[in-house]
Amino acid sequence: MIAPFVLVSAAAAVTLAILGIAFVLTAYRVITGPTLPDRILALDTLTGIAIGFIAVIAVKTRFTLYIDIAIALGLVGFLATVAFARFVLSRGRPETRPLPAGDEQAVTPVPGDTAGKAR
Repeated sequence: MIAPFVLVSAAAAVTLAILGIAFVLTAYRVITGPTLPDRILALDTLTGIAIGFIAVIAVKTRFTLYIDIAIALGLVGFLATVAFARFVLSRGRPETRPLPAGDEQAVTPVPGDTAGKAR
């Protein structure tokens, strides 16, 4: 019969290995991401992976303060992602130019506008 602590410890070791592989692959995406939104998404994923690391360590060590740290990191990661998204949206807007007379229909769509509406 396997003791519960040994089983939890083995599961935590496997989980840490999987999270380590995910961390390396996501860090590669951050470095070589073809576009800025890809890099931002990879940074958000790195935050999630870090939260996973902290949670696994909390389970393995039975120290519950790590859960509070993971929650705080999740909040900071969410706010950083929102800030980066706003930065990308503000940077991606084309310059506003006056339309030629009688050409009100030829408005270019704004990148990221899924409804196809022009601003």
